[in-house]
Amino acid sequence: MQTIPSKDLVTFIATRLESIYDPREAMNIGREILRHFYQIDRLQLSMNEPVGFAKSEEEKVLQIIKRLLAKEPLQHIVGSIEFYGLEFKVDTRALIPRPETEELVDWIITNHPEPALKVLDIGTGTGCIPVALAKNLNTPSIAALDISKEALALAHENARLNEINIDFQQLNVLEETLTESYDLIVSNPPYIPEADKRLMSANVLDYEPDLALFVPDQEPLLFYDRIAMLASDSLTFGGTLYFEIHEAYGSAMIDLLTDKGFIHVELKQDLQGKDRMIKAVKP
Repeated sequence: MQTIPSKDLVTFIATRLESIYDPREAMNIGREILRHFYQIDRLQLSMNEPVGFAKSEEEKVLQIIKRLLAKEPLQHIVGSIEFYGLEFKVDTRALIPRPETEELVDWIITNHPEPALKVLDIGTGTGCIPVALAKNLNTPSIAALDISKEALALAHENARLNEINIDFQQLNVLEETLTESYDLIVSNPPYIPEADKRLMSANVLDYEPDLALFVPDQEPLLFYDRIAMLASDSLTFGGTLYFEIHEAYGSAMIDLLTDKGFIHVELKQDLQGKDRMIKAVKP
């Protein structure tokens, strides 16, 4: 087996991706491939440690590049992603967790040191929100819902991977009701108008489920309105509702929650300065 300097392998990968990725992103992808497939971290890369590179390894790297050039998300090729310090399996069954959702989780954890909260996550996808909350809140009881059997199967896998017990249930929140009460309800529901599809990249449109992304153009707050109505009945008095939201609808969300009788409505920006999350309290 021959060896190749790790920096040379990153450059080999990055130069072949520059037809669809800018050079900086292509280099970052190359570094992530080395980290995952060859266990070369950034320190080792800075020292240009050699990588064992047989002929079969070259073929593997070329296949990874081919998949990336077909706009397949790197996270799907790698098969996992780190979210709030935890590892989550990702594939086409659910959305890839985003950094903004980590910020929402952190906001919830920071705001709620109290023990034994009863928590519900609506539209759980990979299960990243309830698993991260279960790991970091003070002895919570957590349930999570999704309409998709496939997403729930993935969420189950991620709960087992992180050794967490969560009550996962299949439910269509637009048609069904909640049967229990909760101290905290959180949701990152579909919120992208159909018209925005034309602005989105192929690695999202071709590999992530439409069901978890899009809402009708004429009803952009469809899920928020319904979940807020359910929460107004199912939250305990003083219970808190959290949403991740579309950056364009911050003011509309304040009005929606206020009109439904919630108090202490707070809109929060993400690290990019965009209106991205909101919380409200049931009086």
